[in-house]
Amino acid sequence: MWQFLSQNRRRHTLFVLLVSLFCCRIAQVQAQEAPVYTQPLGIALESYSYPYPVHFLSLTLEGQPVNMAYMDIAAQGADRGQTVVLLHGKNFYGSYWENTIRVLTAAGYHVVVPDQVGFGKSGKPDIHYSFDLLAQNTALLLDSLHIDKAVIVGHSMGGMLAVRFARNYPQRTLRLVLEDPIGLEDYRFAVPPQSLEQDYEAEIKQTPEAYRAYVHHYFVTWKPEYERFVETRVRVALSAEFPRWAKSAALTSLMIYQQPVRHEFKLIQPQTLLFVGEKDRTVVGGKLVAPEVLKTLGNYPQLGRSAARDIPHCKLVEIPDCGHIPHLEAPDIFHRALLDFLNR
Repeated sequence: MWQFLSQNRRRHTLFVLLVSLFCCRIAQVQAQEAPVYTQPLGIALESYSYPYPVHFLSLTLEGQPVNMAYMDIAAQGADRGQTVVLLHGKNFYGSYWENTIRVLTAAGYHVVVPDQVGFGKSGKPDIHYSFDLLAQNTALLLDSLHIDKAVIVGHSMGGMLAVRFARNYPQRTLRLVLEDPIGLEDYRFAVPPQSLEQDYEAEIKQTPEAYRAYVHHYFVTWKPEYERFVETRVRVALSAEFPRWAKSAALTSLMIYQQPVRHEFKLIQPQTLLFVGEKDRTVVGGKLVAPEVLKTLGNYPQLGRSAARDIPHCKLVEIPDCGHIPHLEAPDIFHRALLDFLNR
């Protein structure tokens, strides 16, 4: 009997040891996948490195002096004499266009990449944000660089801005490129409205784990290099100026919800190239709706086809096994189609 109990104890001890080792290994893997950031980052990303020199345009908005950051990159080799403007999404900033900048400049295009006011290295004023204002700021930037016309490329929220720029300044828009733009549907029809206070509180309370999970949904296949988008947001949240950043982020969330552009698609004049990642299911405010409602939203393949039918001169490119950011997740397909469109 005692020998039998001793064997049971040994087996139990071995089992507990194996479980402990397994749990430790899981914890190590999770720690590797979810690093902890303790170094604050200023809300203008002062110490965050961009791939090209950053310049600033001085603006006055609602009586406030504001600096608008931008990169201005000359064409390499044979200059085609055309400028391409790259407009970032809401949770991003100009530096994530680095690979697209290299492709375009190598092909002979001059590239301008602004950080819109309220984002990236630009100022974060407490103002009424609108797509009309951001389009105007972009036009003023082109004026300062003596650029009359440009190809306008917009990703995500930048796609909504690109639509408004093309509508407000059709004579300045050579061509229009929309990369997985949000606003392919009017979120007001399904997502309940939020107050500025509610959006601000959501920004303030966002945890690193929740934000990492949110960024993961942008991609079909996660790569370690994408962690930089999480790091930036988490480190900014450690800044003493974070409440000011959160207020600006809340104001631009209201802008997206309250200022749809979907009904303007039929009025777009320039030739348009629309990219859609077939696995993209981005929904602004998706966490505010019931699961059964969420299933009816964010179907980018379906939304893209509908948009392409409404935009007068539109070519649709659907990218398989790709999420919300084709220029990062499927760069070869994205850049090949982009250059084909620009060069023809």
